[in-house]
Amino acid sequence: MKKAIVTGANGFVGKAVCMELMKNGISVYAIVRKNAEHLEGLEQAHIVSCDMADYYMLPEILRNVDAEVFYHFAWQGSAGYQRSDVSIQLANVKCTCDALRAAAAMNCRTFIMAGSIMEYEVETLMKTNIIPSLSTIYSTAKKTSNYMAKALAGSLGVNYICGLISNIYGPGEVSPRLINTSIRKLLKGERASFSPGEPLYDFIYIDDAARMFAAIGEKGKPSTTYYIGNKEQRPLKSFLMELRDVVSPSSQLGLGDLPFDGISLTYKEFDTSAVYRDFDFQVSTPFEQGIKQTMCWIIQQEEKV
Repeated sequence: MKKAIVTGANGFVGKAVCMELMKNGISVYAIVRKNAEHLEGLEQAHIVSCDMADYYMLPEILRNVDAEVFYHFAWQGSAGYQRSDVSIQLANVKCTCDALRAAAAMNCRTFIMAGSIMEYEVETLMKTNIIPSLSTIYSTAKKTSNYMAKALAGSLGVNYICGLISNIYGPGEVSPRLINTSIRKLLKGERASFSPGEPLYDFIYIDDAARMFAAIGEKGKPSTTYYIGNKEQRPLKSFLMELRDVVSPSSQLGLGDLPFDGISLTYKEFDTSAVYRDFDFQVSTPFEQGIKQTMCWIIQQEEKV
């Protein structure tokens, strides 16, 4: 791989992947929305302004680029109230298909979709009598995009690969996800409330996740789903206790403050070892070290305010 196209290039994961690719000497065409912010770290990339609704124009915008791999990270409403917005999530599905068609038109040999473990959670949920919450509209849209893009890729002669994201954390994240929110609350001395934390969970540091995606672009096998996480998982409460011990050892965790009303995965629903088996990959940042580095970054950012 000499050239790669990356949508959502200024997002938390997309930017980290861009930086990893450039570190490996790969020329990156970073697709960002018009008037995009958070472009720090992308100075060596080819910045391309194109809104998601205009992805069909990418073959004209990137004429003669000849990139081998197309990474698709762009997604509106991946967190917060927009997860429940039907119009936004349906637009994401269409944009994914438009991105795939654009990749085919530009002769990209491989299309890498950023999937989510929540696709498997919603699939399991829909087989029960539990009434799903509106936030599962996001998960359903991700699942739909994955299925539709995979079928479309086959008809267009493009190798389709899914990078199934578990939970990625680290410096640069500003979303209200669990690790980011928990560290900030503990630093402020606030009580962090959780469910009992019994279900299996997984967290992977951003640098390791970026290296996994880079390896997929270089060596990934067509029609394969690569799990972006650790080989083995453990109960959520063990992660939370380790996080507390790093950030604020004297604090009490609110384990059990909240009821658990979700779906538990066994992680047998997918192959968690493909990245390790196919690429001889090794995680370089243990959870404790990753939390320390994330905490330091958060403190630095708050000192700037």
